[in-house]
Amino acid sequence: MEQLSQWLWKQEYWLPPGIRWEDLEKMEGSRRPLPRDLLLALPLALGFIMLRYAFERGVAFPLSRVLGVKDQVRLKVAPAPNLEAFYTKNSRQPTQSEISSLVNQCNLTHRQVETWFRNRRNLDRPSNSKKFCEASWRFVFYLLAFTAGLASLINTPWFWDQRECWRGFPRQPVQDAHYWYYMLELGFYWSLLLCVSVDIKRKDFKEQIVHHFATIFLLGFSYCSNYIRIGTLVMLVHDSSDFLLESAKMFNYAGWKKTCDSLFVIFAAVFLVTRLVVFPSKIIYTTLVLSMEVFEPFMGYYFFNALLLVLQTLHIYWAYLILRMIYKFLFLGKLDKDERSDVESEPEEEENEEEEEEEEDRSSWRKRKVVLDSRLAMLSSSCVLNNLTNQKADANRRLPKAR
Repeated sequence: MEQLSQWLWKQEYWLPPGIRWEDLEKMEGSRRPLPRDLLLALPLALGFIMLRYAFERGVAFPLSRVLGVKDQVRLKVAPAPNLEAFYTKNSRQPTQSEISSLVNQCNLTHRQVETWFRNRRNLDRPSNSKKFCEASWRFVFYLLAFTAGLASLINTPWFWDQRECWRGFPRQPVQDAHYWYYMLELGFYWSLLLCVSVDIKRKDFKEQIVHHFATIFLLGFSYCSNYIRIGTLVMLVHDSSDFLLESAKMFNYAGWKKTCDSLFVIFAAVFLVTRLVVFPSKIIYTTLVLSMEVFEPFMGYYFFNALLLVLQTLHIYWAYLILRMIYKFLFLGKLDKDERSDVESEPEEEENEEEEEEEEDRSSWRKRKVVLDSRLAMLSSSCVLNNLTNQKADANRRLPKAR
């Protein structure tokens, strides 16, 4: 265990060439970053989970009723022990062959078994109230984190000139405000990761997991290596748009479509500017290029920049989803729901429902077409009969003259 610890904390991994851990201990200032400080993030994460539980029930849920959030009425399923056992133990979406087998076991029709599974899946889907409460919690945290982070950074020299991030590096004392900014952000992302099994699974679930892990590794490594100045800028850039997205979701669940659309447009503009312009041109450029003016590359340099590039890859993916929505809004005249993270990850269910709706539309159209064809046939036959009658009457009128 001791050998593993010595290998893990080799100064060549964490610090630039020529810098030792002893040099950081001689650093002036009231606080210097220590790896053991990161242990505070775990109790903070548990505290965030308990605070979230109280907030969602005491604040967010009553607020959802004030704003008019309505939950869809879900049809209850008839008791079917064989179907319930298959649903819980095997699969929520059985194949056609499995449905045929279940039909023989339950004495139900093929259509009834499909309907039972669809209604059962709908019962497990999160309600609008649950989604509103989750979005409200994230909105409050991101808004407070962005406001506090901006207040603590706006008067710092590295906020305006990113070269200041490396002046005197790594012998840079940590201010108390930035220490707590780090610990609270790290604790919050740990709470998101611990609650991932009970939170709503969305369309970009895997990307969100990668994002949480990359953020936790990024915050932890940057704190131990005293990349705190650049780390605070990374957190501020991310928090600047996240609270706008969560507010748009809240109004979407409440049915305030115009407010939701307006907030989403503002979010899209802020997201595209901060994640595709500011983040690569200021943050990544600072860590990749400007840092080389102070020290030579080392392992921590490559690891830190690799995590930043992972985040930038996710930014590009989410920007693609947002731009696709903007395209639909401009050329189709409607703004669909947020494709970035607001759609639950059950595409098969949605596709099946869409197919059923299309089939119903086609069947109703066929019925209308049959009725329309019959009426057209009657109309055409009556027109033919009228023409024949008129021709016969004209012939009868001309017959006496001819005689």
